[in-house]
Amino acid sequence: MTHIQEQLTKYLTDAHSIEEQALAQLRTAPKLAGDPQLADAYEQHLSETQGHEQTVRALLEQRDAKPSRTKDVVMAAGGKGFLLFARLQPDTPGKLHAHALSYEGLEVSSYELLRRVAERAGDGEVVEAARRIGEEERAMMQRLEGSFDLAVEASLRDVQPDDLSEQLRKYLADAHAIEEQAIALLERGPKLAGDPKLAEIYSEHLDETREHAELVQERLHALGGDPSSLKDAALRLGALNWAAFFQGHPDTPGKLAGFAHAFEYLEVGGYEQLRRVAERARDDETVRVVGGILAEERSAASRLAGAFDEAVTASLASVGVAAG
Repeated sequence: MTHIQEQLTKYLTDAHSIEEQALAQLRTAPKLAGDPQLADAYEQHLSETQGHEQTVRALLEQRDAKPSRTKDVVMAAGGKGFLLFARLQPDTPGKLHAHALSYEGLEVSSYELLRRVAERAGDGEVVEAARRIGEEERAMMQRLEGSFDLAVEASLRDVQPDDLSEQLRKYLADAHAIEEQAIALLERGPKLAGDPKLAEIYSEHLDETREHAELVQERLHALGGDPSSLKDAALRLGALNWAAFFQGHPDTPGKLAGFAHAFEYLEVGGYEQLRRVAERARDDETVRVVGGILAEERSAASRLAGAFDEAVTASLASVGVAAG
């Protein structure tokens, strides 16, 4: 049997690793933002994130524990790797913005799960810290949600009006690649869910996601483009690798729910920007299609957030936790 206090320590080390990756990203993000207001948002959250890392580190020290150096190094390297990817894209500000929104979704998930484990362990200090940090992560999400126009403007600043149709095709191809990644992940979701409610959410959203991919492909074909097979294959492989990662962790249900919640916000960020590009290109049909997809992506994120209790119960049960 595993004691719940041991699991609480593991959730704290996971939270610390996530903050390390956030710091690795946020130290460079202002330089890539492409807009002063976006740069200010990243700089403000860098200061907050430094405080989050210190808080989680202190909570671990109080438990005679330390951050996991291995996890921290891996996560920090992952953060730098994404920044390199974003820097090499022609629409760096938009890619960075969508990823940042998704990462905030991951942090919100992490602290929601941590808070629930702390509540079951009867650790009021961790409960309060997780609630406070979670609120600051949500506030950053709101700042990012309110700045899609700025991200698109920064991404398209040097694009001539005649090139908007080509840009729209590129954004649609990116959206299709992300949907292919989502399909690969969701196909394994029900088997790894650990809970009937979560399994149903993954199964239902898989059906929606397959339809989204078809709708995006139809718009691409209508505009004389095709999905990028190279992007689709790379992202699909990435999703399969993530599924293997989740399966290798004993608390798979919680890890999967948290990541799936974050992935929905990667899609939300992508589609919010795609809609704005379509508006600039005066493509009313793409605007309409994207609006419908966005509503379903946001609904899926909400349903997942509403199942965090079940995710924690399933995760703790999977490691044979003895509460108290």
